[in-house]
Amino acid sequence: MEELYINREKFDNYEDFYKNYKLTIPENFNFGYDIMDKLAEKKPDAPALVWTNDEDDYLEITFSKMKELSDQAASFFQEQGIKKGDMVMLILQRRYEFWVSMIALHKIGAVAIPATHMLTKEDIVYRNNFAKIKMIVAVTVPDVINHVNEAWKESPSLKCCAFVNELGVDRPVENPPEGWINFAEGCKNAKPFNSERVTINSDYMLGYFTSGTTSHPKLAVHDFLYPLGHITTAKFWQQVQNGGLHLTVADSGWAKTSWGRLYGQWICETALFVYDYHSKFKPIDLLHQVEKYHVTTFCAPPTIYRFLIKEDLSGIDLSSIVHCSTAGEPLADEVYNKWMELTGHEIREGFGQTETTVCIFNFGTEKVKPGSVGKPSPYYDLHLLDDDLHDVGVGTVGQIAFKLNKEMFPDRNGRFPGLVCEYYGEPEKTAVAFHDGYYFTGDQAWKDDEGYYWFVGRCDDVIKCSGYRIGTFEVESVLQRHPSVLECAVTGAPDPIRGQVVKATIVLAKGYEPSPELIKEIQTFVKTETAPYKYPRIVEFVKELPKTISGKVMRKQIRMTDAAKANNQPVPREEPSENGEK
Repeated sequence: MEELYINREKFDNYEDFYKNYKLTIPENFNFGYDIMDKLAEKKPDAPALVWTNDEDDYLEITFSKMKELSDQAASFFQEQGIKKGDMVMLILQRRYEFWVSMIALHKIGAVAIPATHMLTKEDIVYRNNFAKIKMIVAVTVPDVINHVNEAWKESPSLKCCAFVNELGVDRPVENPPEGWINFAEGCKNAKPFNSERVTINSDYMLGYFTSGTTSHPKLAVHDFLYPLGHITTAKFWQQVQNGGLHLTVADSGWAKTSWGRLYGQWICETALFVYDYHSKFKPIDLLHQVEKYHVTTFCAPPTIYRFLIKEDLSGIDLSSIVHCSTAGEPLADEVYNKWMELTGHEIREGFGQTETTVCIFNFGTEKVKPGSVGKPSPYYDLHLLDDDLHDVGVGTVGQIAFKLNKEMFPDRNGRFPGLVCEYYGEPEKTAVAFHDGYYFTGDQAWKDDEGYYWFVGRCDDVIKCSGYRIGTFEVESVLQRHPSVLECAVTGAPDPIRGQVVKATIVLAKGYEPSPELIKEIQTFVKTETAPYKYPRIVEFVKELPKTISGKVMRKQIRMTDAAKANNQPVPREEPSENGEK
C-alpha cells in the first residue's frame, strides 16, 4: 500500500532519500478505511496479526477477518454512545483486541488513548477527568479492574467500561467485573456497521499521556495523517518485508506500539507478530518465538538486546531474521558488536519520541557507526541549537530541534505528518515545545564531520560536575565494557561541594559480588578508558534497575530517590512512562 502514498520506494543513497522522498497527502485520509479495508480487498487471506502467548494459545487474524472484527467493534462502540471526537482509553497490554479496537475507533472518528496496565487509581482519575474519557476497555487483570473501578467513582465523564479476558482466545471470564460490558460478546451481538466517513485530516485520532515529575502528564495528540509519517519508520528504518512477519517488543500502552506494531507496518503490508507473555520476561522465550514463527524483522530496545546477548544462542535458529533495529535509549557499541558476532546482523539504531515518528535513523545503504543514531529522516529539518537558538558546530552538543515548514504545510502551521499537533488543552506547554519556528525535543546530541548524530540525553540529564558537562551515556558505554557489569545507569547525584557528581548504579554479572575493592577497580577502569573527570565517584550495587514496562531504564527515578534522600524527604513516585525520561 505504501506505493500509493510515497513517490518512490527505492533510493540510490541517503542523500537521494532525504532530498527526494515525498509523501502524497490524500484528502480525508482514514487508516481504518484507506489501509485496513483496502488490504482486506487486496489480500483477504493474508495474515495481518499473528498472536500467541506463553500458554501456547494461538490466533491468526487475516486482513479480511480484521475488517470483520473492527467493523463489529466500531458498531459496538457506537452502541455505547461513542462518537466522533470522544476519547476512549484502552488498557489492553498485548491482547489482540487492542488492534481491533484501534481500527474501530479510527473508523468512527473517536480518539484512542492507549494506556499501560501499571496505572494506579490516581493516574486513571487524572486522565479520565483531564481528557473527559468516555469509555475504558481493559483486561481482566485484578489490579487494573480495581483501579478503574475506584477511579470511576471520581470520573463524571466515564460512562461505561468493557472488559477483555487477559488469557487465551474466546475463553469465558469466570468472575466478570460487576457493571462492566463483555467486549467480545458486545462485538459479536452488535448490529451491522454503517461505515460512514466522518473524519478529516486535521481531526485528532490518537493521544498518549507523557509523564513528568514536576507536573501532571501531558496529552500529546496526533491527527489522522500520523500513520503516513510512519512509512519511513517501517519501510526504511525497520525495513519490514511485504508478506513478512514483524516483531517489535512493546506493550500496547506505549507509543512504541504505534511506531512498530501498527501503522507503518500494515501500510507496508507486513504481518505483525505479538507475543503476549504474562510471567516475568525471559529473553530465551522470546528467541524461541522468533525461531518458531519465522519472524523476518525484529525491533527491541537496547535493554532487550543486552539480555539476549547473555543467552546461549547456539541452539536457536534465527536465520529467518533479515533486519534488526532499536530505539528508546542509546545502544552501546559492545552490544552492537556482540549481537553482530552472534547473529551476523547489524542493529540499526533510530531516535524519536511519543510526539514524532522516527526522526533520525541509520539508512539502509549507509554504513553503521555503533552508538550513532544515524542521520535525519525526510521532513525533519534537524538543527542542533544552543541556548540562544544558534546552530552549534560539528562536535558540539546542542538541543535537537526541527524547523517547521510553513511553505510546504501552511494549513498545518508547518507541522508535517507524524509530528505532534499539540499538548491537548495546555497551550502554555505546547508553546514551550513550539516556538521561533521550531519544534524543540528537549533532547541533546552532537554531529560528527560525516553528518552522523550522537545522542547525549535529555537536556536536564547532563551532569554538571565542577564545571565539567558529562553525558550519562558516554560513561555508561565505558562501564558496560567492564566484565563485572551486567547493567548500569549513570546519573548525577547531589554533592554539596561539586554540585553534582557522577553516580553509577550497577547490576553485577554472575560470579561477581559487591565489595570496596570492586568499586575501586571499576572506578580505575573508567579513569583509564575515558577522561578521568568522568569516573563515578559514587558506585551503588543493586539487584535490579528501575525500568519501564518496555524495558528502558528509569534514570529519573534514581535521581529522584537520591535527591529525596539527600534532603531527608519521602521518595516521590514517578508515573509509568514509556521511556522513563520524559
